[in-house]
Amino acid sequence: MDEHLGLSEKEIIEFRKKKLDKIKAKKINPYPSKSERDHTCADVLDNQKTLIQKETNVIVAGRLMAMRGHGKLVFADLVDQTGKIQVALKEDILGKEFEIVELVDAGDFIEVSGPLFITKMGETTVKVEKLKILTKALRPLPDIWHGIQDEEKRYRNRYLDILLNPDLKDLFVKKAKFWQTIRDFMIEKGFLEVETPVLENTCGGADANPFVTHHDYLDIDVYLRISMGELWQKRLMVAGFDKTFELGRQFRNEGVSREHLQDYSQMEFYWAYANYNDSMALVEEMFKRVAKNVFGTYKFSMNGHDVDFDQKWEKIDYTTAINEAYKIDVLKMSEADLKKLLKGKKIDFRTSDRKGRLIDLLWKQIRRDIAGPAFLVNHPVEVSPLAKRKEDNHGLTERYQVLIAGSENGNGYSELNDPIDQAERFAEQNKMREAGDIEAQMHDQEFVEALEYGMPPTTGFGVSERLFAFMVDKPVRECVMFPLLKPEKPQNKVKRVRKNKL
Repeated sequence: MDEHLGLSEKEIIEFRKKKLDKIKAKKINPYPSKSERDHTCADVLDNQKTLIQKETNVIVAGRLMAMRGHGKLVFADLVDQTGKIQVALKEDILGKEFEIVELVDAGDFIEVSGPLFITKMGETTVKVEKLKILTKALRPLPDIWHGIQDEEKRYRNRYLDILLNPDLKDLFVKKAKFWQTIRDFMIEKGFLEVETPVLENTCGGADANPFVTHHDYLDIDVYLRISMGELWQKRLMVAGFDKTFELGRQFRNEGVSREHLQDYSQMEFYWAYANYNDSMALVEEMFKRVAKNVFGTYKFSMNGHDVDFDQKWEKIDYTTAINEAYKIDVLKMSEADLKKLLKGKKIDFRTSDRKGRLIDLLWKQIRRDIAGPAFLVNHPVEVSPLAKRKEDNHGLTERYQVLIAGSENGNGYSELNDPIDQAERFAEQNKMREAGDIEAQMHDQEFVEALEYGMPPTTGFGVSERLFAFMVDKPVRECVMFPLLKPEKPQNKVKRVRKNKL
């Protein structure tokens, strides 16, 4: 057992290495390839009554998280993914094998076998008859009771953060269930799961700054996708598929905030012969399914708002909300007038921002006070380069966003399938890029060509893991297992080696 708590970490590591040498000297492999475990901790606790009655020997394995006592009797907590169980290590039972107990420490992985009994304190315990070292840990674990307090150290040593924080482990179990519920829902509704390219020649499907990398073999620069295959899934609608969805990672070379990350998971679906009204109904049903299946409730407290997913989802008109808030008609205002208004309201903007971006900056000041859930509808065409125009008002689009707790948590629309209109909007976006707007969409001529072959009426929708972060009321970065961090030491520059083409 580790009795040198007053030593520095470096000294403890050296002390444990000496124990490692002693283990090897006993011809014991401190890193065997297999365990004979036949019960998890949860299995034992769930079936303890039967196991005790039948005097069954169980074999459990896991990490030692605490050791109590010394001399001829040691109690320890053994932890695996399913839970924790106490084990009793007695010299008169283990005999000569008890010598191994002196060589194990908190943090080591061990396997024990023996029958169960109930202690005087009422705790189910394994009476260890055999002990096997599975992994000798050289570094001491942080304080089990206080965990890691420094935020950057928590993220950098996330595996320890998860190990010492059962609530964090449960968070990621919930997150897996969150995505599985969405996947199961889409499949239940007849959607086919697809995979589209992560590396693209032309980046599209969203307003965002992409990451750029180089493909050595083809000797071309390519982009990491900024959407979940939006323009590719629409090509699949051209190809004759009616319902598709993709769930995966996408990347945006932008800032990090409570709601934003540079790489994250997203799900997008595309549905032929349906429009944004059909999509809204499906999305509302999906969100309610997620709330009930994953969290067991429709009511949440998130981002300073109380949200009930089971209440009526109202529809909020985009331009009406802006006009009422600022006493203007935003559609009739020029770019110069919008910039003057933003400047007067002390809302930051870039000189290269065009009308759509300026209008959206006004909207973002309003949304923070909306608890939702609600659908934001009737977006101007300037802020929706991929959405179909409304038949009764060509200045607006058949687009919606899901508003929850002061933020957008999902975006969908009736997809634009007029190739001439799409080409014109791409051209407008391209002007914005040339003026310095790095988030404006690229002109994808190949996608326009696909539309020229004909795409049926289609609706699409995308939702990211931001929704999960909102539901657990945590920053999205906290809901990522291993957030990206700057390296502690300076990086060596990567030397690219050109390879001859085959």
